Amino acid sequence: MIPLTSILDSDASVFDVASKAPARAGQIPITAEMLLNRPSGDLFGLAQNAGMGWNPALLGGKDMLILSTHGGVRRPDGTAVALGYHTGHWEVGLLVEAAAEELAKHRAVPFAAACTDPCDGRTQGTPGMFDSLPYRNDAAIIFRRLIRSLPTRRGVIGVATCDKGLPAMMLALAGMHDLPCVLVPGGVTLLPDEGEDAGRVQSVGARYAHGEITLEAAAENLCRACASPGGGCQFLGTAATSQVVGEALGMSLTHTALGPSGHPIWLDAARRSARALMAMEERGLTMRDIVTDASVRNAMTVHAAFGGSTNLILHLPAIAHSAGLRRPTADDWTAMNRRVPRLVDALPNGPRGFATVQVFMAGGVPEVMLHLRRAGLLELDALTVSGEPLGKMLDWWEGSERRRTLRAALNERDGIDPEEVIMDPASAAKRGLTSTVTFPHGNLAPGGSVIKSTSIDPSVVGADGIYRKVGRARVFLTEEAVIHAIKGNDVKAGEIIVLICRGPMGSGMEEIYQITSALKHLAFGKHIAVLTDARFSGVSTGACIGHITPEALADGPIGKVLEGDLIEIMVDRGKLAGSVNLVGIGDEIFGAEEGTRRLAARPMRADLAPDPRLPNDTRLWAALQNVSGGTWGGCVFDTEKILEALRKD
Repeated sequence: MIPLTSILDSDASVFDVASKAPARAGQIPITAEMLLNRPSGDLFGLAQNAGMGWNPALLGGKDMLILSTHGGVRRPDGTAVALGYHTGHWEVGLLVEAAAEELAKHRAVPFAAACTDPCDGRTQGTPGMFDSLPYRNDAAIIFRRLIRSLPTRRGVIGVATCDKGLPAMMLALAGMHDLPCVLVPGGVTLLPDEGEDAGRVQSVGARYAHGEITLEAAAENLCRACASPGGGCQFLGTAATSQVVGEALGMSLTHTALGPSGHPIWLDAARRSARALMAMEERGLTMRDIVTDASVRNAMTVHAAFGGSTNLILHLPAIAHSAGLRRPTADDWTAMNRRVPRLVDALPNGPRGFATVQVFMAGGVPEVMLHLRRAGLLELDALTVSGEPLGKMLDWWEGSERRRTLRAALNERDGIDPEEVIMDPASAAKRGLTSTVTFPHGNLAPGGSVIKSTSIDPSVVGADGIYRKVGRARVFLTEEAVIHAIKGNDVKAGEIIVLICRGPMGSGMEEIYQITSALKHLAFGKHIAVLTDARFSGVSTGACIGHITPEALADGPIGKVLEGDLIEIMVDRGKLAGSVNLVGIGDEIFGAEEGTRRLAARPMRADLAPDPRLPNDTRLWAALQNVSGGTWGGCVFDTEKILEALRKD
C-alpha cells in the first residue's frame, strides 16, 4: 500500500517557485488598422502565440488548424509513457507533426488540437460499447467547436484513423462548408509475420471454450496480432472502410487510405496534404466544392466495390447531412450495389482475404477506381482536395511511378499478384465475388434490415446464389447471454440467434462482434444465423442480419419472437433481395402471410427493457437521433426536427 506520507510529501527542491519570467524579445507584426478594427481576441491570441514560443516575426502567416484523434503519450523513440486506447490513434501525432512542419515551411502558422477516440475492439462485449456510436456525434460536435474556437483559422487538416473518430472527423470537415479542409487517414497496422490477424484473434475465448485452441496458443496470438504499434486494424472493417470512403469522397489525397502507419510513405501523405491545404486556400476552394452529391455517389460506388463495412450505411448519410446534402437511403444503397460489382479480395470477406496494407500496395482506392471508370460507374468531374477533378487524378495514378513500384513490391516481397487483390469485374465474377450488401424485409423486419451478403460462407449458399434457412429461434436479451450460450455449447447448428433490445434505445445500438467472430471461427458457426436490432463490426461475416427496424423497444415485431418460433431467412446474393419472416411455431409451419397475422395478434414480450447499465448520455442520444431520421437516416442530430419535436411537446 502507498503510504500517506509519499502522497503528501515533496522534495524540498520543488518549493523554489518564481513569479516572473524573462519577457520575450521582439515585436508582434501588427498594424494600426489591426488595433483599430480587429477583435481583442485576435490581438491577445497573437500574444499567446508568442508566449508559446512561435517566432513573433512569423506571426503574420496564415493560421492553419490541424485536428486529430491522437491518444497516449509516446517518448521520442516510440516507447510508451502512457498507452492510448488503440493502435489507431497511437502514432497519429507523428502525422500532425509532419503536417505542421510542412505548413511552417510555407510560412503558415500551424495550430494543433485533439479529441481522442475509443476503440470498438477494446469495448466489444462490455458496457463501453454503449458509448461507441453516440461518441461519433459528440466528437463531431467537439471538432466543429474546436474549429470555430480558432476564429483566425484559414483551413483545417483532420487526422484520424478508426471506427468512430474518423467518421466524426469527416462529419466535422464536411460541415465546414466555407473552409478548405483536407482529411489525412491514419493508415493501418501490419500483419504479424507469424500468428493470427487482429480479427481472428478476437475469437480466442470462444475457440478455447470449444477446445479449438490451447491456452498457450491464445496467449501467443494475442501478443502477436498487432504487429506494428500504429494504424487501424489489418482487415477491411469500419476503420479501413472509412478511410476508403474518405478518399472516394475526394476529402483525402489520391492513394492515402490504408497506408502503413509509421512508414515514410505514410508521413509523406501528411506533408503533401499540408501543401494541398495551402493550395486550396490560395484558390478559394472549400468543402462545399468537394463534398457534393456526385462525390457521395462515388463514395457509395467505391464502398460497394470494396465490400465495405455496413457501418458506413450509418456514417455516409451522416456525412451527407453535415454537408447539407440529401442523405442516401436503403433504396439508394440497394440500387448502387446492384450496379457495382465487388472487386476487392480483402479480410474478412475473402475468398483469400488479403490484409489492408496489401490492398494499399495493390493500388488501393485509385486502382479500384480505374476499373470502375472503365465500367462507366464514376462521376469523374467530382473535385478532390488536390484541386483537380477525379478523372484527372486517375489519369495521374494510372501512369505514376508510385503505382508501378508498389504493385511490383507486393509481388516481389509477398509473392502476391496485385491482380488477385484488386480485380476487373470479369475476374471478380469468376472468383465468386458477389455484390456487397442486401436489405432484407419481412414480417420481422418491416422497416428493413441489413446483411453484408457477400460475406456469407459460400458453402451454405445454394448453387443458385441464394442463402436459405429455416430454424428455431433462440431468443436473448443481452450479448453476454449469447456468448455464455456459445461457449457453453448451448447453441446448436441450425438454430437462429435472435438478440433483441440492443438497438439505439436498448444499448446505444452496440456492435456484437464478440458473437459474430465466435461464429466465424468455430467449426459449426456457419450453420447458425443471427437476427438483431444491434449492429455489426465491419469485420463481421456470416448469415448475420442487423439494424432490424423497428427495434424491439420501439414495438418492432422482432420483440414478439418467442423461444422455439420457426424463422425463415432468404438472401439472394445475386438479386440483392432478402426476407426474414416468422413462418411457424413449434412443429407447425404456416408461412409468412399467416406469420404476419400471428405477430399482429401476439403481445410484445414482457421482458423487453433497455439495458439497466445504459448511460443517460446514450439515452439522450437515442432520443435525439430517433426524431432526426433514426438508423436509416444515419443516427444524426437534425436540429430543426429536434426543435420541432420539442415545440410539439
